[in-house]
Parts: sequence; C-alpha cells; structure tokens
Amino acid sequence: MLRSELASLRQSGKSIGLVPTMGALHEGHASLVKRSVKENDITVVSIFLNPTQFNDQNDLKRYPRTLDADCALLESCKASIVFAPSVEEVYPEPDTRQFSYPPTDSVMEGAHRPGHFNGVCQIVSKLFSYVEPDRAYFGEKDFQQIAVIRRMVEDLGLKLQIVPCPVVREASGLAMSSRNTLLTPEQREVASKIYATLAESKDYAKGHSVKETREMVIQQINATDGLEVEYYSIVDGLTLQDVEEWSDSDDVVGCITVYCGDKPIRLIDHIRYKG
Repeated sequence: MLRSELASLRQSGKSIGLVPTMGALHEGHASLVKRSVKENDITVVSIFLNPTQFNDQNDLKRYPRTLDADCALLESCKASIVFAPSVEEVYPEPDTRQFSYPPTDSVMEGAHRPGHFNGVCQIVSKLFSYVEPDRAYFGEKDFQQIAVIRRMVEDLGLKLQIVPCPVVREASGLAMSSRNTLLTPEQREVASKIYATLAESKDYAKGHSVKETREMVIQQINATDGLEVEYYSIVDGLTLQDVEEWSDSDDVVGCITVYCGDKPIRLIDHIRYKG
C-alpha cells in the first residue's frame, strides 16, 4: 500500500523525503521533519522501534513508546505520511543479512554494542526499499550512525542523498534524545554536565594534547555524581579512527557515551574540535 501510493506520487514528479525514527519524538525529530517538508514535496516519517539493533533487551523494554503524541507532533509539522508498521510486518521472518563496514562500524558504538549497526542497516535498508526516497534525514547526535549508513548506501548503490541535521539541545545544553524522558528532573540537571564539559574542552584543547583533552573530559564527567563515561573517543570525522595529534586531521570530532543514574540511562553526544 505504501509503495503503491508513493509510486503514483513519484510518477507525478513529486520529490520524497524520509525521516526514519523509533518514536518517542521530540523537537530534535521535529527539526528533521520540518527540514524535509521544506525540501521535498512529500515527507514520510517512519515510526518503528527496531528490535534488531538492541543488543540489550532491557534497553528495548524501557524505550519510551508514545505513538499518539508522536502522530500529533508530526501533524503539526505537516508530515505527509506516517508509516508505523508492526514488527511482524517488517520482519515476517528473521532478517539474516549481514552488513559489515569496518573500520567505520567496529569502533565506539560498534565496539560497545555488538550487532547494533547490523540491526541499524537491516531496518534502514528496508525503509529505503519501501519508500525509495530522494533524501533521508538523520540527526547528527547519532554521528557514527550517519557514517555507517553512508557506507551502506554506497555499498548498495542506492540513489539517494543522506542529509545530516544539527543536534537540537535543551536549554541546559543536553542533547535532545528520546531516552531523556526516562531521566528524573535531578538526573536531567546532572546530565547537562556532559555537554558543558565537552564545550569547555574545546578551549582546553587549544593548549593541550589530544590525550590530555580526552583525559580531562573523562575525569571531569566521572567526578560528577550520577555520571559514568563508557567511552570518549577523539576521532577523524570521516574515518572515525582515533587521532593522536590535532594535526592528524582537518576534521576532528569527540564522541562520548555516558551512563546517567542508578538504573543507568545511556546518553550519547559529540563535539567538533576542527572542521
């Protein structure tokens, strides 16, 4: 049904934008949808909590589900089509496809969440097949995910544009995330220390080495009650490989994952040092 409807729209010359989401939408998602609406005739927003990209089943169970509120937000953003399939529709049988794009998918999130990016590629490739968009919009908060998806698009020879969109932040600086709804007000305040430290490290980096800057960020965040760094990597923005010196690359990005709270919520963020 979705394919046939989009096929007729495409035949009439309409451009199609896709915003893939897992639901629990917020203003960060809204910014992607609004950009797609501005740049395309038709905007499709998918809402699908993809089980194959969760290596922690407790994380999947806890992930917020707010379909009615999501649809209301998308209506206000003037999305054309909301596609919210069931797991059975997307995976009538197990998806055994394997996607591998080292070294892009084997560091950082790839190292700490085995199978995660394979699951991401499974669902995103399916969505691209269903919608056949001209453009697909992704938030830069998931910095590594965009790099992996670009590799997949190239590998599969798909004819679409990947459009990265800037991180949207709360007033405190905390990167907007669906997982933020799981934080208590106190934890939300504590979590704002993540971006505050990253921002501070940009000035610190001007007079210190990559190693010293990395250590400063980890130590400062870990010294905050309720926060624990899983990893902080300072990498080339294209290859995602660690840089040893600031001069190693013209595009240097710091990528971080931090656990917040007693029943820890996993939060990710990044900051650009160069580029």
